[in-house]
Amino acid sequence: MFEIFASLGVALQLIGGADPQLWGIVLLSLKLSLASAVAGAAIGLPLGALIAVGTFPGRRAVIVVLNALLGLPSVVVGLVVYLLLSRAGPLGEFGILFTPAAIVVAQTVLVVPIVAALARQAAEDAWGEYREQLTSLGVSRLRAVPTILWDTRFSLLTVVMAGFGRAASEVGAVMVVGGNIDGVTRVMTTAIALETSKGDLPLALGLGVVLIAVVLAINAGAFGIREWSARRHG
Repeated sequence: MFEIFASLGVALQLIGGADPQLWGIVLLSLKLSLASAVAGAAIGLPLGALIAVGTFPGRRAVIVVLNALLGLPSVVVGLVVYLLLSRAGPLGEFGILFTPAAIVVAQTVLVVPIVAALARQAAEDAWGEYREQLTSLGVSRLRAVPTILWDTRFSLLTVVMAGFGRAASEVGAVMVVGGNIDGVTRVMTTAIALETSKGDLPLALGLGVVLIAVVLAINAGAFGIREWSARRHG
């Protein structure tokens, strides 16, 4: 027990002392997670809105599949992305396997279903409220998508933040496609796994504390945005 508290004390010193190794890993993690969240939002938000307002054969099946993808095993995603990006794969010519770009691809694949599913729900509620008004103005379902996205922008911002949290906490897919290379693809989650296996508890705990702080900050931000939006719109 004493060793754990001692390690935690050293971990806090690493955080407070701006340890270059620790903060280098943190900054890389945040940068890649932000890129994945933005890419996932660019794909997932319009996709979710299109499903919400659309009427097409198999719509219910699409929604079921989309919801099922929320539980997609991250290691399987990593394996699929690895096969696509490997030299023998169809995207091997780009040579991005075991690079930060490969991590962004894998994390984006995991973020898109979350963003799309949550965006669909928000857009569906808004479409039910404004459908008659938009239809009376001659607005088609496709043209209604930007309007719906703008009207639900505060709710969708929390959706994007949820996607960021998903990307930041990912380990399985990142390990498979990134290789956990020091200074290149080593992010907080993979570094925690590695340092724990090596017995370097101070660095692992330091990264763990920062990761928890990031997740708490994201949830607090999402809650604050929802509360502010609710007060603003009555």
